[in-house]
Amino acid sequence: MTQQAHRFGWVALMGPPNAGKSTLTNALVGHKVAIVTAKPQTTRNRITGILTCPEGQAVFVDTPGIQSLRGHTRGQLGKLMSQSAWQTLSAVDAILLVADADLYLRHEDFLEKDLAPLLKALAEDERPVIVAVNKVDLFHDKSRMLPLLTRLSELLPKAEIFPLSALRRDGVKELRQLILSKLPEGAAQFPEDQISTVPMRFMAAEIIREQLFDRLYQEVPYSVAVEIEQWDEEEGRDQVIIHASIYVARPSHKAMVIGRAGAGIKEIGTAARKQLIELIGKKVHLELWVKVREDWVEDARFLHELGFGAESGELL
Repeated sequence: MTQQAHRFGWVALMGPPNAGKSTLTNALVGHKVAIVTAKPQTTRNRITGILTCPEGQAVFVDTPGIQSLRGHTRGQLGKLMSQSAWQTLSAVDAILLVADADLYLRHEDFLEKDLAPLLKALAEDERPVIVAVNKVDLFHDKSRMLPLLTRLSELLPKAEIFPLSALRRDGVKELRQLILSKLPEGAAQFPEDQISTVPMRFMAAEIIREQLFDRLYQEVPYSVAVEIEQWDEEEGRDQVIIHASIYVARPSHKAMVIGRAGAGIKEIGTAARKQLIELIGKKVHLELWVKVREDWVEDARFLHELGFGAESGELL
């Protein structure tokens, strides 16, 4: 019996905001590498997750939602996020386009508007494309999907259409195998126990930001940023001391983050610390400060200091 060739490659998860790209990234990797909230446009930088199995190794790159599509983040920050997504598309071996089945069944007219930028970019592309039709768990009558699947096949005739539920992990195992079969032959590039290429400090900042998104309302989460200012590991005590600054764009937002008598920031810190312990595998002492930096989303220098726009066209 001929042994199957080992495969390796980079896979971009592309699509509109709130399609479930981060949830799917985590499901494919089998670990939490990207933050997930109910609010759209949560992902700001490229987040990578590494899947390693006997058949091969796939590096999934979760990108910000394409900015021309009903996004919440505009200006300089929005521009950098959009650049990040398009740079990723140019540097991968396969494209996984994530579509929200529930949304497009309710609003048929959104489909082509949302996918227009990607359809144009992929029109002459010869790389493998898979369309993950996500959130099929939100409706019982699966026959309702047939017109949507047919239209997606018409818009992307070379793509493979794959319905699934990332949240419930329905179809994820089969999708992994399909993706691996599309990647070029090659040896693994990362250790089998590595689940992401991003630094631990970045993942820690993202965990704190996730809690902010979950607990703040309306537009406030989109004007917050997190910076890890201190990271000290106390080997003898098996503890990590983390000091993080939460930047907000307005003084009124600072009050919202802190909450009445400090209850808000305490709740955020407690929830974040619990996840950080799981991530790091050690005790965590977390200190949070809230700072006002007006219009930081338009400050190019500050955005670069926070890591936005630091990527080049290369993924490694």
